Amino acid sequence: MNWDHSTAWWVATGVLVAAELASGTFYLLMVAIGTAAGALAAHAALPFTGQLMAAAAVGGAAVALWHRRRLAQPAGPRAAENPDLNLDVGSHVQVPAWGEDRRAHVTHRGAAWTARFGGHGAPSPGEHVIVAVEGTQLVLDRVAV
Repeated sequence: MNWDHSTAWWVATGVLVAAELASGTFYLLMVAIGTAAGALAAHAALPFTGQLMAAAAVGGAAVALWHRRRLAQPAGPRAAENPDLNLDVGSHVQVPAWGEDRRAHVTHRGAAWTARFGGHGAPSPGEHVIVAVEGTQLVLDRVAV
């Protein structure tokens, strides 16, 4: 089988896209855009050094732009506080009594949980909202009135 440079570039692009799908990082996809640019440069009959320069320039620029875009976005909530990851965040629970260590035992979704008070001031019994889930412990705060 006789491969020309464009075929090798397209195979490298396919391998990078497959690796990106397996890993879930967009950076490999940006590098794959660079290898596709190398393939297009090969189709345009540029010498191999021109193909390498096109791949490096386009791939490097794509990675740099993606990195800049990611830095410009505000950081999302921690996983423990993210209601998209923890469906318990935002749910309400009844706290019958708090211990001196700002911990309580509560029932949530039919199971017993240990909870700690994550708000300001002294905790008081009553209705609270789950603001985070840290391991097997609920972090509670007072319900805003």
